[in-house]
Amino acid sequence: MGLLEGIGSPADVRALAPRQVEALAGEIRTFLVESVSRTGGHLGPNLGVVELTIAMHRVFESPADTFVFDTGHQSYVHKLLTGRQDFSQLRRRDGLSGYPSRAESAHDVVENSHASTALSWADGIAKANELQGRGDRSVVAVIGDGALTGGMAWEALNNIADGQDRRLVIVVNDNGRSYDPTIGGLAHHLDTLRTTQGYENVLSWGKRTLRRSGPPGRAAYDALHGLKKGIKDVVAPQGMFEDLGLKYVGPVDGHDEAAVERALRRARTYAGPVIVHVITEKGRGYTPAEQDIADRFHAVGQIHPETGLPLAPSRFGWTSVFADEIVRIGRRRSDVVAVTAAMLQPVGLAPFAAEFPSRVFDVGIAEQHAATSAAGMAFGGLHPVVAVYATFLNRAFDQVLMDVALHRAGVTFVLDRAGLTGDDGASHNGMWDMAMLGVVPGLRLAAPRDEATLRTALREAVDVDDAPTVVRYPKGAVGDAIPALDEVDGVDVLARTGTGERSVLVVAVGAMAPTALEVADLLGAHGLRVTVVDPRWVLPVSPGLVKLVGDHDHVVTIEDGVVDGGIGAIVAQRTREAGIGTPVQSIGIPRAFLDHATRDQLVGTLRLRPADIARDVLGALGES
Repeated sequence: MGLLEGIGSPADVRALAPRQVEALAGEIRTFLVESVSRTGGHLGPNLGVVELTIAMHRVFESPADTFVFDTGHQSYVHKLLTGRQDFSQLRRRDGLSGYPSRAESAHDVVENSHASTALSWADGIAKANELQGRGDRSVVAVIGDGALTGGMAWEALNNIADGQDRRLVIVVNDNGRSYDPTIGGLAHHLDTLRTTQGYENVLSWGKRTLRRSGPPGRAAYDALHGLKKGIKDVVAPQGMFEDLGLKYVGPVDGHDEAAVERALRRARTYAGPVIVHVITEKGRGYTPAEQDIADRFHAVGQIHPETGLPLAPSRFGWTSVFADEIVRIGRRRSDVVAVTAAMLQPVGLAPFAAEFPSRVFDVGIAEQHAATSAAGMAFGGLHPVVAVYATFLNRAFDQVLMDVALHRAGVTFVLDRAGLTGDDGASHNGMWDMAMLGVVPGLRLAAPRDEATLRTALREAVDVDDAPTVVRYPKGAVGDAIPALDEVDGVDVLARTGTGERSVLVVAVGAMAPTALEVADLLGAHGLRVTVVDPRWVLPVSPGLVKLVGDHDHVVTIEDGVVDGGIGAIVAQRTREAGIGTPVQSIGIPRAFLDHATRDQLVGTLRLRPADIARDVLGALGES
């Protein structure tokens, strides 16, 4: 039996002899590559923190000592060391979450968090420990250099530095990357820390020199103090942290478990907050990941474990369409610039950056800053295109509302992975955007249904210079083209079916168009006369759509967003305001956090399959 199989709790990790730790690290890496290659998941981040996580569990005693992982995509090793070694259903329904999960273990605290939040959590827990008389407990926050580019992390550091009697250890897991290489001033600062001769080494030299020169007098001590002060800014850039009132330990080789353990034990002896700076390599120990400069192994689907190549080639996706069209727009419009938040590759901006390097701005994990900086660019005569995952725009709502919309700034937000994404769980479903953005005055939102309408929507969006525009699309492959039969008052008509007396208007929102067409066929077969339309621009609700509502006996809206306050709700409101009595039935996602599962499983559970929707419509019409 291997060492890993004998680990049922952190106590088993602490019981290992030092000579066994390296063997355990090797077993964990082998397990991760073999397991994640079968299920998909975050491979690179976890391979990089094997020794670090082992050391944490040998020095501290979770769950009495609280571990908080920023973002949480590097928590697989933590799961293995806390008794969760069945990875056969990782990120699948009824299997382990791809992130920390309170439902799984008392060792997990923060579930599926967005980035740059761990230090605020740790600050709050440390304050609670202090006030509740738990002064012997430590809080350990693991945050990457990428997450440190987020402003919320620095808000937390400002407060943490004020709590000098609180046991709080901040482990900076410095691998030079988030999804992409870490950018900005902080990245340069950490790079200096990695490459500069150690401050303590220089001081040790000074002390040895003084010892050789005879008994130290006051002048010698003053000289040593002057040496310390003089070299601080040259070879000790950790002064930035120390000037905040935070002790600093490091940098430490994050793949030398004994060295990391020593650094953490030293940090634990401090009564106040301390930063332990650990240098790691993302993808450590797996050759395909170590040699990959594009960071394809941050998160993977099913791959060949030997080569790292995908088992099945990816179909042409929505992101690829955006990537191609934004380059075309950039060639035509020199004022169009691109902005993203540490996700240049995942959102498809790499081709734009390659062709127009001076016109792309990666601001780090700072969506709030991205939105407001874009407003400033618009004021200066540019048209920024801010590309982020839909779930991450939640973080910048105030900036979209008060900086962009209030100032009528021509900024386009492109939301990738909108709607149900599934495997990554509650925090990553991009289902909140339409309901959230529906309250923003002047905002226009497009939900394209296929490749052609995505390209058209992008071109139309960047032509708007007096209001924010949003273009949203789902994760995955683009389906077949869905041409319009004709256009009525600016609304695309996709199908007309059935010959019954009672008429039903089915309003398809974006990627739900194929579902809407299947629903229409089912309703037509039940003796209803059905028209399927796609407004394409769903916010604001167009007068043409309101008119079509009045021409039918019943209306059904189908969207892959939260139904409360969503597009259907807004259509119903506009219909009532126009004095039209046609009932509007809204089909969408309930207001709830959804557990991880495949998209198809979620669609079934939420009754968003065509047959389910058709039954619900017939029920609303009083038909069997």
